[in-house]
Amino acid sequence: MPVINEIMSFINTGRVNEIKHFSQNGEDVQLEQFKMLIKKAQNTEFGKTYDFASIKSVETFKERVPVYDYEALMPLVIRLRQGEKNLLWPGEINWFAKSSGTTSTKSKFIPISKEALNDCHFQGGRDVLVIYQNLYPDTKIFSGKTLTLGGSQQINNFSNSSVYGDLSAILINNLPFWTNFFRTPERDIALLDEWEEKLRLITETTINENVTALAGVPSWFLVLLRNILKVSGKNNLLEIWPNLELFIHGGINFTPYRQQYKDLIPSTEMHYLETYNASEGFFAIQSDPASPSLLLMLDYGIFYEFMPLSELGNPHPRTLSLHETQTNTDYALIISSNGGLWRYLIGDTIRFTSKNPYKIIISGRTKHFINAFGEEVVIDNAEKALQAACQATGAVIHEYTAGPIFMDSETKGSHQWLIEFEKQPESTQKFIEELDTTLQSINSDYEAKRYKNITLAQPTLTIAREGLFIDWLKAKNKLGGQNKIPRLANNREYLDDLIKLNQ
Repeated sequence: MPVINEIMSFINTGRVNEIKHFSQNGEDVQLEQFKMLIKKAQNTEFGKTYDFASIKSVETFKERVPVYDYEALMPLVIRLRQGEKNLLWPGEINWFAKSSGTTSTKSKFIPISKEALNDCHFQGGRDVLVIYQNLYPDTKIFSGKTLTLGGSQQINNFSNSSVYGDLSAILINNLPFWTNFFRTPERDIALLDEWEEKLRLITETTINENVTALAGVPSWFLVLLRNILKVSGKNNLLEIWPNLELFIHGGINFTPYRQQYKDLIPSTEMHYLETYNASEGFFAIQSDPASPSLLLMLDYGIFYEFMPLSELGNPHPRTLSLHETQTNTDYALIISSNGGLWRYLIGDTIRFTSKNPYKIIISGRTKHFINAFGEEVVIDNAEKALQAACQATGAVIHEYTAGPIFMDSETKGSHQWLIEFEKQPESTQKFIEELDTTLQSINSDYEAKRYKNITLAQPTLTIAREGLFIDWLKAKNKLGGQNKIPRLANNREYLDDLIKLNQ
């Protein structure tokens, strides 16, 4: 084992034990986090409004404090951006993560306190390496650099002391100086706002580095990596970075991209670890490469609640604490955090795969689904069905989106899938049939609506031209960073826009 590994192993031993502790004592650790948060914020404006000082139990907290979404929280966020202090969390908030979980023109600005930055986001990054080294003690990852691909930052128009940008940019901007010895590209390039210039400079400056790990969103990293191969003239990434061994990814489901990465990095020694890191907090890390489930990180200054999906839209929804949840059931995720978010509905849905320890998968979004006819198709359904269709037809998907075709007096309703293929299916009809059959096998509501074509007809497939989704994002000034393609929608807003551009 290299000397640096022995040093890192010694440093990480304490944290490995802490992770084991909360994995085995999740309910107790969460209660500690709850008490800490309530006590810390009791003298803020929000804490005084709901009399945090008198709250002694989670039940009282749930009864007294309503569930917030961003629209309800926005007036306080605007005041924070204008420089007011002690509103949601003690002290002043200087950083705001511009949410890129949607490609709509309306943006969210999530407050990032010092505690959220250090105890949650940075701790999550450290824990990824702790978990990875614990899995692979002989790793050589510390002998080289991690190539990160992040967003940009801008000065907030409301206040000179308030800065906003993509979460990745905020993290890069606040990293200790010594991390520059272990990451690439340099900060000035990483924070460039112009995507195509950033792409060029990252390519030029990283080709000759000893890159041992990658970290970022799979879709955008794919664009960068292919550009690096094109400029270098090499056949695969191992010819450029022979010591490359890890891709830390998150933001979107990795399944549609897995084969493409295997083609770019043809090595059985290449490892992949998924993280669940949103603007609102760092929530979970894949702790077992053989399983897609993510270990819920319970000591980052976040208290979790879980809302049954049947409660969505209820002004006083019922929520569950950690120990009340069940496996294989979808819940909307609600957090109270050291960033000043209180009973905040972040918009993601999760599903527990294990309760000892608590492990989850991200099953979708509360607003990104298709339910135009009562079929309730969520992103997890879509990803599994697409994977089956690709396996059956030899296809490889680059990007996709889907939405409803609404019924009229002459036609039944159906779903339209717009897919840009890396490799087209051997038979488009077989692709659709496999997609449809798999959706029916994993979603009883969809199956019921498809029964004898009474409500839903077989879905349709529209093949997107090469580069369509990139062109669409570019037209909306959404290139790079953490911007994502909306996978599912309950209307045709995205589909019609994209199809028009596809002509």
